Amino acid sequence: MSTLNLKEMTELAGSDETSSQPKYEQLREYVVSQIESGALKAGAALPSENRLAENLQIARSTVRQALAALERDGLVLRVHGKGTFVHDEAKQRLRKSQDLFALIVPETETAFYPSLQRSFERAAAELHNQVVVCNSNNDIDKQASAILQLIDLRVYGVAIVPTTNPPTPSFHIRQLQKNNIPVVCCSRPVQGVQAPLLAIPFEEVGQRAGEKIRQAGHQHVAFFGSAHGIATDYYEKGLRKALGGGVQVDVFVGTGQPTDYARLQRECSEAIDSLFGKPDTPTAIFCGFDSLAETIYMLLAQRGIRVPQDVSLIGFGGTHRGGGIANHLSSVTIDEIGMGEQAIELLSKMRNGQLPIDSTEVRQLPLSFNAGSTLADAPVKK
Repeated sequence: MSTLNLKEMTELAGSDETSSQPKYEQLREYVVSQIESGALKAGAALPSENRLAENLQIARSTVRQALAALERDGLVLRVHGKGTFVHDEAKQRLRKSQDLFALIVPETETAFYPSLQRSFERAAAELHNQVVVCNSNNDIDKQASAILQLIDLRVYGVAIVPTTNPPTPSFHIRQLQKNNIPVVCCSRPVQGVQAPLLAIPFEEVGQRAGEKIRQAGHQHVAFFGSAHGIATDYYEKGLRKALGGGVQVDVFVGTGQPTDYARLQRECSEAIDSLFGKPDTPTAIFCGFDSLAETIYMLLAQRGIRVPQDVSLIGFGGTHRGGGIANHLSSVTIDEIGMGEQAIELLSKMRNGQLPIDSTEVRQLPLSFNAGSTLADAPVKK
């Protein structure tokens, strides 16, 4: 049975004293290279932690870190009381896309998701990793299927914007973690799961929008949400808190999936006809997403209702505004570029053992405001 060539490894370590690469990574990469070349075959025993540390003149904690990384990658098995062995499927797993980070999002074409994807890909590329993007379409079954495929690929880590309707069950995330695949939740947490979170402060989003609307003197406001869920509830709560009790607030929330665009547009059209068919109409509208705000903008224009002369419009989206209507929207914005970069940072730390896979670290993403041109002072009533 083949074993690790300690003499060769010692000579290699001694010739690379100036390397900036951590020693545990050097050891991990050497073991990987031996598996790839066939020098270490399935079932081969690795030297003990003590022997590796003594021969390589490194700390046992460094050896332990390297072996833990190999175990997370599914390349070795550590059997208590017996030792560490090359996994039977190690070579096959190395042939698969182990350098992949994965991003699971509910949509890929609208709102801030395209720029989140780009920033995630750029950050991964800096670490010489590739990215696979999975569109769940906010469908819980489609998300589950994607997770199973990512487990089979043994990806390096997964950043996920969880489904909302119905909410993502905890076992979706735990299946990844049980397979030693680190997970970062983006936007919102998954109940019952311990994983790092890059959080959008939904209530603060509504509050920021409400403050801008109140400062512009609006006394009748409408809120449009894509679908029922935690985010929508918090948007409305923050909006009402900022507006105070003296402002009338009309609420519309879509009854289907937020990605069912045809249905959402139809329901929004009916809601606008109802709101603007009355003598007392709203003078400002806050939408829970920029893509929804764009839809409302077009529906208002079709009815000859001018923005912002007749009604102001505020959305919520990313700092990258793109072109078309989004570039002109007055919107509360979230740092989606930072979300992608921080997701890769956290996943890398978990892969390298610098952060536990069940870390409960929470980072609140900062908000800002894009002034745009769709918010104006409340029109004077005649």
